[in-house]
Amino acid sequence: MKLLLALPCFLFSLSSFAYSAAAAQTFSTSAGDVKITPLFHASTLIEAGGKIIYLDPAKPAKFTAMPKADLILITDIHEDHMDPASIADLVKPGTVKPGTDILAPPAVVATVTTAKPIANGETKTWGSWTIEAIPAYNLKRGPSPGKLFHDKGRGNGYILTYGGKRFYFSGDTEGIPEMRALKNIDVAFVCMNLPYTMPPDEAADAVKAFHPKIVIPYHYRGSDLSVFKKGLEGTGIEVRLLEWYPQ
Repeated sequence: MKLLLALPCFLFSLSSFAYSAAAAQTFSTSAGDVKITPLFHASTLIEAGGKIIYLDPAKPAKFTAMPKADLILITDIHEDHMDPASIADLVKPGTVKPGTDILAPPAVVATVTTAKPIANGETKTWGSWTIEAIPAYNLKRGPSPGKLFHDKGRGNGYILTYGGKRFYFSGDTEGIPEMRALKNIDVAFVCMNLPYTMPPDEAADAVKAFHPKIVIPYHYRGSDLSVFKKGLEGTGIEVRLLEWYPQ
């Protein structure tokens, strides 16, 4: 009987170990630490002030044993960003409405109907966070002539500000003018993968334009990160390479 009672605790400890073993990054702010953990591809866990935020929770990351979300942010309609099943695993139950807030572009809200819309250019306050929706789109790459993988106005990147620190998550985008014009970014998470977004050299060129203090590639499946890092040598921008594709 004691063995049966201990088994769930053992399984939970294993899942907790797997979650804590990821390469979490901790950033100090005037409001306390922000801890950011890569989960898979674009899926990201953000913890601060006792609150749990997920960005683009999606398979193959597994969320059933993860902490429930206080806030979920979604960037776009594609399945590596918008995954209703993973969202359902993370939503806190509520007596009148779900106990988890969800913010997403209007195109996502059409499917994830419990989400509240936040469109390109909008800013919202959530607790101690300020959330800015930044455009994310292709300039030239698409599935066929005249079509783009990500149309302008559909998807969001986000700038999340907490305790005076500004964290940028690019979403699916090329090195668009709106990215290049960003100011005062402390930590930037920037995508790169072909054919859908941009190659590492273009990503490095865009990052040089807005010059964050720290840049972390994410959503980079199949990309040569050494090209990205080399493209930023001598700029004073710290490049951190994290593992977003655990075996």
